[in-house]
Amino acid sequence: MSCVIMCPVYSEPSGVFNEIYPVWTYSYLVLLFPVFLATDYLRYKPVILLQGLSLIVTWFMLLYAQGLLAIQFLEFFYGIATATEIAYYSYIYSVVDLTMYQKVTSYCRSATLVGFTVGSVLGQILVSVAGWSLFSLNVISLTCVSVAFAVAWFLPMPQKSLFFHHVPSTCQRTNGIKAQNGGFVTNTTAANHLPGWEDPESKMPLNTEELEPTPERLLVLKVLWDDFLMCYSSRPLLCWSVWWALSTCGYFQVVNYAQGLWEMVMPSRDAAIYNGGVEAVSTLLGAVAVFVVGYIKISWSTWGEMMLSLFSLLIAAAVYIMDTVQNIWVCYTSYVVFRIIYMLLITIATFQIAANLSMERYALVFGVNTFIALVLQTLLTLIVVDASGLGLEITTQFLIYAGYFALIAVVFLASGSVSIMKKCRKQEDAESSSRVTTL
Repeated sequence: MSCVIMCPVYSEPSGVFNEIYPVWTYSYLVLLFPVFLATDYLRYKPVILLQGLSLIVTWFMLLYAQGLLAIQFLEFFYGIATATEIAYYSYIYSVVDLTMYQKVTSYCRSATLVGFTVGSVLGQILVSVAGWSLFSLNVISLTCVSVAFAVAWFLPMPQKSLFFHHVPSTCQRTNGIKAQNGGFVTNTTAANHLPGWEDPESKMPLNTEELEPTPERLLVLKVLWDDFLMCYSSRPLLCWSVWWALSTCGYFQVVNYAQGLWEMVMPSRDAAIYNGGVEAVSTLLGAVAVFVVGYIKISWSTWGEMMLSLFSLLIAAAVYIMDTVQNIWVCYTSYVVFRIIYMLLITIATFQIAANLSMERYALVFGVNTFIALVLQTLLTLIVVDASGLGLEITTQFLIYAGYFALIAVVFLASGSVSIMKKCRKQEDAESSSRVTTL
């Protein structure tokens, strides 16, 4: 459902930012956790169909709905669509063999990037070259999501799911974090100091949880809670998860309101704009960065937090420049840089987390991180954007977002500095002990 036409123009009054957009954030937050459980309990396919139906309603209302209340309902249905997106990715893992996880993950990510890029480029060409209206683009988008909805009916119904309908495997039940030797550390203290925690040799997530075929619902929730405590007791995982949640919150805000900022800088009624092309370019270059990162050799356990600090500072600079330099091409360039850096780092964070967890625990951590990001985004939206809060102008909002990323950079700079000093001190103590033993 990624190949929808990206409208290259976004011309709306300022009330959109304060009264309409926040509805999506609140809906997404409220629905995420219930959808996460319902997705597993209903075995994915019904929720995928719900997503398709929600997208159809969203685009139909985008074509014909009028009035503030109707548009707010539109945002609510779009919140359903985004919250149910998790069903698609979970479904893929439930219908393929464990050995195919890495390959199908690549396929899904590639399909999403290709669909988004094609939609952005096509939308820009149809508006700038062929002179099509935005109404026509939305008709094409409605057609695309309708076709996707129809195709979803023919998907096979999975017989198992990660939690509620788990099929016992030949694996032994384990509760821990994957170590460098392929085993699992069940001691939470030891898990905090795994020397190969980010080792790339252990890329394949293992499907190791073995529950009863029809576990009680309360038992499933208890297992989820125990897994939550186990996962976040590991400092490396906690570090990457904190950055994931904080940065994703800021990323959502910038992406959601960027075109509104561009409209302030260069009104679409005064000149031709290229928002769709910019979205396509940023996606393509982000995909290239994601590909290149696979060849970067660095000890993320040592330098990870410092790198997160450095790149978060670059993101803050990009957002600040986008906000303060009143030039549309500078805005476009800053936005491309912003998305490239985020896509690069979120890919690294995803790998650092997923490569060391079973599939069940990865799904749990992904859901928790996303939920925390949405809680933070909701607070930020309520205070900064919503008309019931401060209801700030779009330029002031982006200044706050730049400061937000700068604060993230400072936090990880301090944390990374402390971690490096501790490791250096341990290394010195080890060398001193070695010299004493030799003497």
